[in-house]
Amino acid sequence: MVEILPSILAADFARLGDQVRAVEQAGVTMLHLDVMDGHFVPNISFGVPVVESLRRVTKLTLDVHLMVTRPDELIGPFAQAGADQISVHQEVCPHLDRTLRLIQSEGLKAGVVINPSTPVTVLDEVLDVADFVLVMSVNPGFGGQKFIPGALRKIARLDRARREGKSPIMIEVDGGVGPANTAALVEAGCDWLVAGSAVFGREDPATAVREMQQIARQAAGVPV
Repeated sequence: MVEILPSILAADFARLGDQVRAVEQAGVTMLHLDVMDGHFVPNISFGVPVVESLRRVTKLTLDVHLMVTRPDELIGPFAQAGADQISVHQEVCPHLDRTLRLIQSEGLKAGVVINPSTPVTVLDEVLDVADFVLVMSVNPGFGGQKFIPGALRKIARLDRARREGKSPIMIEVDGGVGPANTAALVEAGCDWLVAGSAVFGREDPATAVREMQQIARQAAGVPV
């Protein structure tokens, strides 16, 4: 089943609890949390305390995306804070196999992320280790960017590898995702669609989620 993952990077942090409850009531089961360090990406977002706070108010799956230069040092703290799954960038992990297994050793699902300029082929040797792959469809660091269409080719390639039995990975996409490209992403093989501005940038985030859920179900051939 295709999931819409609201990204709290686009939420109003003064009303974060209320906004999380709103999308939860709309049927969301996962939240996406972008952690930025100001080094790997030119922005700083939030850290462990925000994850701890969210864990206290929701049972939703917390999908923590580490956009950081030294992710290995943060895996333990975020696991203890309540993360359910953590993804790390291929571009900053010289020992990617080890890093993915470190995440899994904490009892979490492990994901690997690739930037728009990174080819899918660099993941060939870890597709049997990772639980999911996150395809960036914008250059990471800021919300509200325009979707880069090349992500569709990467998703389709990953889905083809999955159908050929090379890996049971889930496929996630992040960046510029909204109602206009939801169907194309699902048809390409994407399972998890991260949406920030398209959800929390709307006056009613719950309605925005439901609209995208309906588009996704139709594209997947699921009765609505």
